Amino acid sequence: MIIFGTKGYLYQLAILTLVCGQCGNPSAHTLRKRVTKFTLFFVPLFPISTKYATQCTFCGAEQKVTGEQAEQLQAQALSGGQGGQQQYGQPQQPYQS
Repeated sequence: MIIFGTKGYLYQLAILTLVCGQCGNPSAHTLRKRVTKFTLFFVPLFPISTKYATQCTFCGAEQKVTGEQAEQLQAQALSGGQGGQQQYGQPQQPYQS
């Protein structure tokens, strides 16, 4: 008898300050990596799929991003907040309705 299946892993790569496309609020977004691995006898062997997404902490909306976009966002988070994101403690532009 052979026991096989899949198991999912969720990794939080970075926290970014972005303007949400759903609610329009400038808020923190988590950059997440979801990996599904093939298991044999409950031992994870190799990844089957890898998906990236950002999730707004204000409204909970999730947006899928490509692997290339995820790498760029992660590099921006490490470099100090350029290109649409800001460091914590920096003033943001006021919200206009």
